[in-house]
Amino acid sequence: MFYEPRNGHGLPHDPFRAIVAPRPIGWLSTLSAEGRPNLAPYSFFNAVCGRPPMVGFATEGMKDSATNATATREFVVNLATRAMAEKVNLSSSRVDSHVDEFELVGLEAAPSKMVKAPHVKGAPAALECKVTQILDLASLDGPMPGRAFIIGEVVGVHIDEACLTDGLFDVVKAGTISRLGYRDYAQVESVFSMLPPGDVFANH
Repeated sequence: MFYEPRNGHGLPHDPFRAIVAPRPIGWLSTLSAEGRPNLAPYSFFNAVCGRPPMVGFATEGMKDSATNATATREFVVNLATRAMAEKVNLSSSRVDSHVDEFELVGLEAAPSKMVKAPHVKGAPAALECKVTQILDLASLDGPMPGRAFIIGEVVGVHIDEACLTDGLFDVVKAGTISRLGYRDYAQVESVFSMLPPGDVFANH
């Protein structure tokens, strides 16, 4: 089949998110300008640069996390795992901005070192970030108010050493989960390795 998104797909549910998958989950903790903690998952999230390390997340509507990151220029990305999957999901609840999602889902907020926003205690990894850019998104039809892509440079990294294997971060041990389409998620349970072509040819 072929369809143009603006004309509809004729399927029971939009397949776009299922096709662009699996996607890392940006489980973001922030502080409001008034100092209120917030925690929420974003499924349009990824690494965008390695040197320096940078990540970005897109928001459709200026939700609390995006509003807070815009106001304070800081956020933390907490690794979403199978052990915490239910709490990740619960933290997506639509609640008033004054509600502390850490308390709501029964998690402890741990102090960060480089930013004021806390991170999730017990998460196998957390990335402390400072905002470098906020890009307004536009479609072929023009500007889309309330839709933005927020980029942050990683200025601090927390790692649970129990998730290291021979000095490498082990996503299987960590139980990293990702977002799929519809209501689906995936857990990393196996990995395989391949040498980049340049490395292969360099050995001959």
